[in-house]
Amino acid sequence: MATLVIVNDSFGNVSIYNEVMYDDDDPASCHHVVPPAHQRRLIPAVFALIFLFGAVGNSLVLLVLCRRGPGRRTVASTYMVNLALSDLLFLLCLPFWAVQYALDYHWPFGAVMCKACSAALTLNLYASIFFITCMSADRYLAIVQPLRSQSCRRLCRARVVSGVAWLLAGCATVPALALRDTVHLGQDVTACVLRYPSDGWVTGLALSKTVVGFLLPLVVIVTCYCGIGRHLLAATTTTGGTGAVADARGDPDKASSGGGGGHSSGGANNVDHVLRMVVAVVLAFFLCWFPFHTVTLLDVLHHQGALRGCWVRRAVETLLPFTICLGFSNSAVNPFLYCFVGNHFREQLGGRWGSRWGSKESEAKAPARCPLHSHRFCAC
Repeated sequence: MATLVIVNDSFGNVSIYNEVMYDDDDPASCHHVVPPAHQRRLIPAVFALIFLFGAVGNSLVLLVLCRRGPGRRTVASTYMVNLALSDLLFLLCLPFWAVQYALDYHWPFGAVMCKACSAALTLNLYASIFFITCMSADRYLAIVQPLRSQSCRRLCRARVVSGVAWLLAGCATVPALALRDTVHLGQDVTACVLRYPSDGWVTGLALSKTVVGFLLPLVVIVTCYCGIGRHLLAATTTTGGTGAVADARGDPDKASSGGGGGHSSGGANNVDHVLRMVVAVVLAFFLCWFPFHTVTLLDVLHHQGALRGCWVRRAVETLLPFTICLGFSNSAVNPFLYCFVGNHFREQLGGRWGSRWGSKESEAKAPARCPLHSHRFCAC
């Protein structure tokens, strides 16, 4: 038979749809799993840490990359800026989800914020992965095929690709806007839920999220970075490859058109550093999102009858909040992984702060000057 139940959805909130009860399921043990008390304290604390580190890291990325002159903007920095914007948009809504967990799924912010926060979350899920994929493909072209890619690696094309990525992510957000709503569940609890019109929506949206938002990007990312790794290993036997290495390390200002010019020992050290970063990029993406999509797929298989038993539902509802935390942490990891590991990015950030600090010291020691000089760093 089919019964109406409240379950965790794929973003750690609650959803309403018809859950199928099979003959080998025990109805007495298949009720909704009550979140343990430590979860109501632990999940908001983890969300707070993700918000803190992610907001600071992505803000610094935007501070450095957006204040560059027009002549220093690159294809790589364009994707980095859009990735940071996507992560920041999501992080601004993360405190609302933390409050919901702390209040045991009670949503006190109204229906409009329910839809808005859900849309921002879904938008980030797709947009961030799309831009990570774009960055991987761009680095592959810049390092492995620098001469052939000069005609297509242009700022105007990067902006068009970014616009298409935002558009696709926006289209994926439409179901969240349409289906998400607030529902009064009794006992003074008003939940922000997904109201699925039919069981087919549950399977369709979950599979599309896993395929489009994880599997296909993962294939592209792994393919690109495996190609980069093979190319860099081969380059150690010929030239230093410092230009390509600089771009792979997240230094978008340095040229990546060709290889030569480096000393063999320095080139080998740089290649070792880049290969470690390549492994870190793939592992970070995989480890952050694989558990979440695995639990989501487990829920779909149980809903379709491929996996039976109440243990499946209990496992999904218990593990899902923690896999969500792991997936959300990718928004805090991104700026450190893609930007701060680059020496040139750190030099720019340190140089900017150093110039500000040095200017303040010189102004303090200098005699009275025109007040306009004190604003020369703000007027960009």
